[in-house]
Amino acid sequence: MRPIRVTAALTAGLMAAALLPGAADGATLVRSVPAAQKPAPGVLAKAHTAGRVDVDKGAVRYSWPGVYFEGRFRGTGVGIVLDDADNDYDVAIDGTTVATLVTPGRTTHWINGLPNGVHRVRLVKRTESPWATGTFGGFVAAPGGAILSRPPARHRQIEFIGDSYTAGYGNLSASRDCTSDEVNRTTNADLGFGALAARRLNADYQVNAFSGRGMVRNYNGGEPGTSYRTYYDRALLNVEGDVWRNPGTWRPQLVVVGLGINDFSTAINPGEQWTPDTLIAAYRAAYRDFLDKLRARYGARTVIVVSATYMSNTTTFAELAQQIVQERNDAGDSRIRYWYYENSGLDYGGCHWHPSLRDHQLIADRLGDFVATLPLRW
Repeated sequence: MRPIRVTAALTAGLMAAALLPGAADGATLVRSVPAAQKPAPGVLAKAHTAGRVDVDKGAVRYSWPGVYFEGRFRGTGVGIVLDDADNDYDVAIDGTTVATLVTPGRTTHWINGLPNGVHRVRLVKRTESPWATGTFGGFVAAPGGAILSRPPARHRQIEFIGDSYTAGYGNLSASRDCTSDEVNRTTNADLGFGALAARRLNADYQVNAFSGRGMVRNYNGGEPGTSYRTYYDRALLNVEGDVWRNPGTWRPQLVVVGLGINDFSTAINPGEQWTPDTLIAAYRAAYRDFLDKLRARYGARTVIVVSATYMSNTTTFAELAQQIVQERNDAGDSRIRYWYYENSGLDYGGCHWHPSLRDHQLIADRLGDFVATLPLRW
């Protein structure tokens, strides 16, 4: 489980947008051009998002994978205002993906040639960028059209907290051997198990995932003194001390936490602060504190799922997770649940032996079955 930390820059003009199979009938995609039109002030007045974003001078900035923006427009085309040289995006019109934007830079990307009428547009950040931020400047209408009021928020909300498994690390890869650039191009958080399960449930969601990070120890002992918890409260991961300010609309009924693979999947290296016993003790204490934070933040009714899965070299992760949940249940909190998703049928065909797209679909199926057993009031 390797952390992603590489900035992807492509030669200017290399990636002209192309119409993908299954695009909306009659749609033609126009090459991205430098931003020339400015959306009306207050981007989020016309675009819906559930993600952790920072509002800055009429635009919104973000870092977490899977952040999405949804809008409505009338007319034959729509422009998407972006400033992001690090990430990849998918664009969907009326539920069909029509374009993938690879590190688009500062641009207005146009989708034209649509039937004249009312359409839905969705922009989603596929990739991870903990070292950088992306900026969305809003949707703009083609001449003669108009951006309509934003779609309503969904009543159901799910927050996914985790590492590269949750982020969809390399899930579209046809090979387990990947360069850093290939990891970026083949990672799609929008096709990770969390996003898949949430959309099936018609839920808004956050994918607050950071590859290579653990509850107390990162992959192979990397970046000692930091952990996933260092970054969890931030909107902008690369801004030390940043704190996301919940606008008051994010009240998830379900939180799914998957942290521990990176803590235990590699042997402790010489010079690390840990012994096997102190690592277990620190992990247990940190997980307890993290659950306390989530319970205080979201209240007694939110169901918190502590998830674990198969690891070939140890069972410590799953055993500890189950014990931590049992402790909470014994103390009277029955709305903290343990979910173990087995590895049967998984091929781990993604980059560096991560779950493939097929694996994520199977895990989403299993998560959906598990969610159906939970005491959710939604």
